[in-house]
Amino acid sequence: MVFHGPGQSAWEDVPDPAVKEPTDAIVRVDSVTICGTDLHILKGDVPEVRPGTVLGHECVGEIVEVGSDVRTVRPGDRVLVSCITACGRCRYCREGMYGQCRGGGGWILGHLIDGTQAEYVRVPYADLSVYPLPGTVSSKDAVLLADIFPTSYEVGVLNGKVRPGDTVAVVGAGPIGLAAIATARLFAPERIIAIDLAPARLEAARRFGADAVADVHEAPRQLVTDLTDGLGADVVIEAVGVPDTFELCTRLVRPGGHVANVGVHGKPATLHLEDLWIKNVTITTGLVDTYSTPTLLRMAAAGRLPTEQMVTHTFPLERMEEAYDVFGRASETGALKVVLGGEQHDQLAVRTD
Repeated sequence: MVFHGPGQSAWEDVPDPAVKEPTDAIVRVDSVTICGTDLHILKGDVPEVRPGTVLGHECVGEIVEVGSDVRTVRPGDRVLVSCITACGRCRYCREGMYGQCRGGGGWILGHLIDGTQAEYVRVPYADLSVYPLPGTVSSKDAVLLADIFPTSYEVGVLNGKVRPGDTVAVVGAGPIGLAAIATARLFAPERIIAIDLAPARLEAARRFGADAVADVHEAPRQLVTDLTDGLGADVVIEAVGVPDTFELCTRLVRPGGHVANVGVHGKPATLHLEDLWIKNVTITTGLVDTYSTPTLLRMAAAGRLPTEQMVTHTFPLERMEEAYDVFGRASETGALKVVLGGEQHDQLAVRTD
């Protein structure tokens, strides 16, 4: 799936990737998904992506070739390809901040180099950037651990410092927001409130564990106020990436609370410091580091994550353009996550309604 500029992309033939560095691996893609960030790229919100780049930054597949310095995986291994590539040597990698890698890693797949929405993908620094998969985790479940679950967990739940007894408000009940709801529940908050404008997504939020839901146009601030004795939410997670939702989050948080911004923003948002400076509010932003991926894989293998509920539509790989259309019209199609290719296409009925 090749990006040709804002609003322009195509499923087309490109040369097969080849090993360029001794730390590379070539992966035959089995299952791949589309991320909201891919839609931001197509809108022109990520100008670093050059025309001609293959999109995608998350997949499951089989190693078919490795460079001479790769030690932890070999051809034939089934692996999860992480959305973040880590050199393992720079200052940030040594601190576990792989998303900020300065050694040629970070978020590069489908961003600075060709990505995963293809039949084959080259993965730099394979030893630290792919994860062998247990046989008990299906491809359709595992592919969700390449990005959305670690992103929601690390940038939303952990950065927001969710604690037992907290009131957590999640603004945006798309895939990232739903994964934030599911992983916030691991910390036993008193309640989770989901806020969105789509009734279908609010219904999904309840299935994923939200205790209360609110339409963004129907006084969500009053609901949060009523449920918290006037204080506001302890933690507010922004999972959309537009100015209005960020500013709503800053109005929902209590004094001393946390706003964890997860959404990818393409436009400036106003930070009302004239109101916030006196409230001791902590605001965090972040690109996922994926340090939690091994933990999440173990949890998925144990059946502790609702990954199966997230996949609403499946397609064969060659129907990538149709999958983009369905995912891009999520408010009409009810799409949460679309998965293409691999074993999940045989196991699940294709839904394109």
